[in-house]
This record gives sequence, structure tokens and C-alpha cells, in this order.
Amino acid sequence: MTRDITLSFIIVNYNGLKDSCELIESIHKFLDDCFDYEIVLVDNGSLINEAEEVRKKFLDVIVVRSNINIGFAAGNNLGIWHSSGRYIFLINNDALLIDNSVLKMVSFMDNYEKAGAVSPKIYYPGEQKIIQYAGFTKFSHITLRNRTIGRGEVDKGQYDKECPTFSLHGAAMMVRRKVLEEIGFMYEKYFLYYEEIEWCMKIKKRGYELWYLPSARLVHKESRSTGENSYVKRYYLTRNRLLFARRNLSPAESICSISYQIFVANRKAVIISLLAGRVDLAKATFKGVIDYFRMRDKLFGAR
Repeated sequence: MTRDITLSFIIVNYNGLKDSCELIESIHKFLDDCFDYEIVLVDNGSLINEAEEVRKKFLDVIVVRSNINIGFAAGNNLGIWHSSGRYIFLINNDALLIDNSVLKMVSFMDNYEKAGAVSPKIYYPGEQKIIQYAGFTKFSHITLRNRTIGRGEVDKGQYDKECPTFSLHGAAMMVRRKVLEEIGFMYEKYFLYYEEIEWCMKIKKRGYELWYLPSARLVHKESRSTGENSYVKRYYLTRNRLLFARRNLSPAESICSISYQIFVANRKAVIISLLAGRVDLAKATFKGVIDYFRMRDKLFGAR
């Protein structure tokens, strides 16, 4: 007899066995006996085959191994492909459940069908309850930047009202499978960064809403796999902002945004990096721009 799975946790692991195991343990600790859920872990090209370690330690986890790092988007897509839950919870491997409030996310989705996806309140690690995410402001179609609501603030209940939000947090977002079937998988050529923002835009274009639910909470250690200010992060953010503009904005907005990124934002980033002695970040910025144009010509044809 086939199990009726309510929720599928999708975890993408890249050289993060310790974090992934801690996350799985927290899920078991707070959610066992609550409802039928499954955990799908994608070992995304870790240097050591960490999939085998997870299989040995957690017999109930569905483990999928990719021999190469296929990126955040493709890794999540692979996990989703192997899942069966009514709801899909994309959760970073360096996140931790701190209670069973994931149940409130499921209940919210059950009772409000216009919600296509939802994110919880997210904290930084530590006892002070420093907020990492309490929703996003709208972003400019020129700068492609916005503000994370509450980021760095001590939680005093100032963001305890559930509300629609511009976008969800890629470290913890629960999506309705029905919505996924309508919008399709994440665009894999992003590899890392901006794929979840594009996904959120697609969800809204289908008439669904994105919600921030503060009664649900978890902790996220943030940027363990890429580094907070690393070459990898700078490269993909630079390249993917340009790619996002080309794919999602009107022709006029796209031209304005791409011009701003190249001649204002990226120029400033290079200067600041060089003044700080971070030649690697300046190189990452240049490479991100160059590789965008290579991708553009290949994917869309040169204008």
C-alpha cells in the first residue's frame, strides 16, 4: 500500500555531512509521530561520497548521489524528482529545526489554497534570536536588489504578523506540489543564486501568493558551502543578475538593468575589491560579466 506523504524535505548536500546530519536529526527530533513525511538528500558531488555515510546513519532517508556538483537548482530538482509529498520543503543543509512549527506551515497551506509557497521566520545561530529573514521588500527592476526585512535585528516580536512577501528565502521554502506541476522545475543554468527568485516570480504569475509565516521558525547557519564573501558567491551573483534581467524583464527594463549592473554596480564592486586587496573578487566580477555574454549569445543569440 502506497504511503500518503504530506511533506517532502529536499536537502542538497555538498561537502557538508556534519551539517546535513544535524539537520536530519533535528527533523526526526521534532517531527517524528507528527505526520507522514520523507527526507530526500541529494549528495551533490561531494569530494568524498557522503551519500554512503548518510545511508548508513539514516535508513529512512532517500539518498540520491550525483557524481558531480550540478548546482543548487539542479540538485533541488533532482531531489524533487525523487519525492512524493503533497508539499515540498526545500531546506538548506546548514539549517536546523528548533521546534515542530513546520506543522504550522503545513496547516497554513492546507487552509489557504491561494498560497503557492511559504517561508518561515529564520534566525542566525545563537541564543539572542537575531533575525536573518522576516520577508523581502520588492526589488528594483533596475538594480535587481532589495532588502531582507528584519536582517540583523533582535527578535522582539516586531515581525510577528503573517503576510504576503515579495520573495521567499531559498534556504527554507515550502512549495505546493500542485504549483510545481504548473510552473515546472527551477532553471538549472543559474547553478547558484537567483533561481529561487525566478521561481517565486513564476509562482506569482500563475496567480498564487507567497507568504511569510513567523509562527514557524528555524535556524540557518548561512553560506557554509560557498563562503560569505567568496569568489564563487561573487561570480554567480554577478553573472546571474545579468541572466535574470535578460530572462525576466521587458526588453527596455532588461537593457537598463544590464547597463546599470555592468557600468555602475560591477564597476563599483571591482574598485572596492581592489582597494580592499581582494583581487580575487575583482576577477570574479569580470568573469561573471564575460560569462554572461557568452551564455547570452549561446542561449538567446547576440543582439
